[in-house]
Amino acid sequence: MAEISLTGVSKSFGDDVALDNLTMTVPDGSFVVLLGPTGAGKTTTLRMVSGLDKPDSGDVSIGGRTMAGLTPAQRNVAMVFQQYSLYPHLTVRENLEFPLKSPVLQTPAAEIKRKVDEVAEVLQINHKLDNKATALSGGEMQRVSIGRALVRNPSVYLMDEPLSSLDAKLRADLRVELKNIQANSGATLLYVTHDQTEAMTMATHVGVLDHGKLVQFGTPRQIYEDPVSVYAASRLGQPRINILPADVFGGAPDAAKTIGLRPEHIVQGDGENSMVKRVERLGDQTRLHLDFKDHDLITVTDAHTQLKHGDIVKIRPEKPYYFDAVGARVV
Repeated sequence: MAEISLTGVSKSFGDDVALDNLTMTVPDGSFVVLLGPTGAGKTTTLRMVSGLDKPDSGDVSIGGRTMAGLTPAQRNVAMVFQQYSLYPHLTVRENLEFPLKSPVLQTPAAEIKRKVDEVAEVLQINHKLDNKATALSGGEMQRVSIGRALVRNPSVYLMDEPLSSLDAKLRADLRVELKNIQANSGATLLYVTHDQTEAMTMATHVGVLDHGKLVQFGTPRQIYEDPVSVYAASRLGQPRINILPADVFGGAPDAAKTIGLRPEHIVQGDGENSMVKRVERLGDQTRLHLDFKDHDLITVTDAHTQLKHGDIVKIRPEKPYYFDAVGARVV
């Protein structure tokens, strides 16, 4: 496997800037998730690495070798697209076998069968191997698309929201399986999503993108516990971080305009009064939706709380983050 380096990569489509001087290193053997909303530059970054698009400026290298002038095939990458693309006239087995039958790879027939059967079992499509691709559901097609990448042994795997079309249970199962496959194989994997659960559960590193710029890069825990901005703090955490005026509790630094509080960093039982607007019971935890000085605030509490709408709860902040007028972290 190989390290991926992007150095000063910029890309525009007409007047739209997709990537703005992006510099980032995906360590060898890591599972890096690019996180951000639509338009942040996530998919464009994948296309720069794969060779499907060329940067206007900057350089992309894989394993220390510049990719300038190399076609996607010459880069030895495997890409899974958000929209699955299968050969409709082939069976599931034939679709999975297709990458391995390349004259370049010269994979023995027995090895092809072993890899296909192994991947089909992991992706829970082994009972569909003799079906035509056109006879599959959308979720099954996406699993076959993922399988075509997994049967190979490329330098890097590139995945563009591959789980978005799957149901919740299968999505959860495949998060675990993809992480296990990556960890056991030592593969370098660059993965795009807007789903923070995927980022938190699978990534060794997260790159937070905003309008083509890399806002923060680190482990999921680092970004969750030490965000550099309101934007980065809002990308991870469910429920989302509460952002309120800086002086709502008093004692804010002079440069601070807003205070950020994770739901679990709001201490109940002492402090100032807030009113319960809604109690959201989720089984293992309960979320309280509070009205605090005319501001909405969400915190978590005991799963079996007896609190109800209209009750008064005293609260105080713990481990607050303070941000300035443009959203940059102050403290």
